[in-house]
Amino acid sequence: MSRSSLIAREGLLPVVVSVLAALLVMQAAGVLVSLVFWLVALVVLLIFRDPPREIPSVPMAVVSPADGRVMSISMSDDPYLLRESIHIVIQMNPYGVFSTRSPVEGKVLEPPNIPVDKDMPHGVWLQTDEGDDIVLVMNRGRLHNAPRCYVQFGERIGQGQRCGFIHMGAQIDLYLPTNSRAAVSAGDFVKSGADVIATLIH
Repeated sequence: MSRSSLIAREGLLPVVVSVLAALLVMQAAGVLVSLVFWLVALVVLLIFRDPPREIPSVPMAVVSPADGRVMSISMSDDPYLLRESIHIVIQMNPYGVFSTRSPVEGKVLEPPNIPVDKDMPHGVWLQTDEGDDIVLVMNRGRLHNAPRCYVQFGERIGQGQRCGFIHMGAQIDLYLPTNSRAAVSAGDFVKSGADVIATLIH
């Protein structure tokens, strides 16, 4: 699907099927009977909605990768790049948008270290043109479902570009360089691609 689509690519088939079912029932049994099917179609559309976001023009900004609430900001060891880092944890809203977006513009790389813990997901290493290293980790969803990733190692990705989808949302971990400056606090609500959560300092 297009990057400007209003529906996440995982939702295209469910949305089309639910709308067609509602139309068929409306023609066969009337508007009143079809209301339940239209309600189902509306719920499916809300689940897979993916509205466009206006990416802020802020130099060296790190935008939120997901809609949700900032749970914590701390100094922590980055298990993927084996460095000290600023660790930002975002919990996605179960009623929000489930698409994830790239926090920075740069190249998608495979982290040199993969944690041996089977419960730890495979993080994505994003390297900016200025040489800043950011690790984005999409954890399993609330239904223990695996996240979908839209990008591959070696590709370039734009800031705020859709890069994944986690049905029903999940925890997002972001590991930033230690000289970064956080622009949010624990408890803040953020929108993916639109809200600046940190600034990279040079």
